[in-house]
Order: sequence, then structure tokens, then C-alpha cells
Amino acid sequence: MFHVVAATTNPAKIDAIAQAFNDTYGLESCRVEGIDVDSGVPSQPMGNLETRSGARNRVMAARQVCPEADFWVGVEAGIEDNMTFAWMVIENTHLRGESRSASLILPESILQGITEGRELGQEMARLTGIKDIKRQGGAIGVFTAGKLTRSSVYYQALILALVPFHNEIYQARGHHTE
Repeated sequence: MFHVVAATTNPAKIDAIAQAFNDTYGLESCRVEGIDVDSGVPSQPMGNLETRSGARNRVMAARQVCPEADFWVGVEAGIEDNMTFAWMVIENTHLRGESRSASLILPESILQGITEGRELGQEMARLTGIKDIKRQGGAIGVFTAGKLTRSSVYYQALILALVPFHNEIYQARGHHTE
């Protein structure tokens, strides 16, 4: 059984990580442990680079806290231009897999609050009345009427980030951590 350290305590992210690992390696193949670590970026990352750095920083911090784990996973959501998206970073002792999630264009009413310094989750909670929305379906869940959620969108990107760990073409190429 793999010990997977999720560099988050957010249930929406942990659920997506557990589902991606179970679907990749088999049901009950892993134990996911969520830990609280700093991303090293602002609480609302802006831009592709800052968001990707946040996910990578989370993995580095998780490796320091739990060096005995088999995998470390960082998920960082950010805003780029007028869209929300997230970066997934997965590492083991030899490899790194990364993927960026699908993006969702945000309405001007949300972007204005972000421009004023608030987080997407704060703005969504303010407009919808749903407390702690980012630990649930998130903006994606609200805007798609539940057809997609934070977890479902993150799940797809996590499946893609796991590819280098099990695909023989990547294995032959020696896709190592940077």
C-alpha cells in the first residue's frame, strides 16, 4: 500500500488525489494523508508561474515533513487572466509528474473582488452564501450546477500527472524530477 502525502487539508483536493491514485493503482492501493504546509506563494496565486511554484513548493515542504512517504502531491489553484485553474505536482523519490487542470472563465463580478485583493473562495462565498465553498464543489461546482466540481476537474489533471509513474514509454525515457 502506497503512503501518499497530500500537501493540503482541503477535502475536495484530498478526495481527488485518493480517487486518482485508486483508479491508477487499484482500489485500496494507497493511504492518503493530508498535511498542512505552506505554498510559499500568496493565498490567491496569480498567473501560471506563481501557481505552479505553489504546487511545487507544497511538494517540497511535504517531503521535508514526511520523508518516508512513497508519493507527495501538491495541488495549487490560481487565477490567470480571467480564468481559474490549478497545477498538480506529484513526486516520488525518482520522478515528477505535473499537469494543469482545465480552466474556467470567471465573471467580472468575481474578478473585481480578486483585483481588490480577495481570494476566489471568499468572493464565491460572498456571492453564493455557501460557507467554505473552496472545501466543497468550489466555483466550478456553482457555475456548472454540479456537473463538474473542484474534485472532478482536479481528478482529471491528477490522472495526467500520474502518467510518468506507470507508463512504460515515460519509464524508458527516464522522466526524472527537475
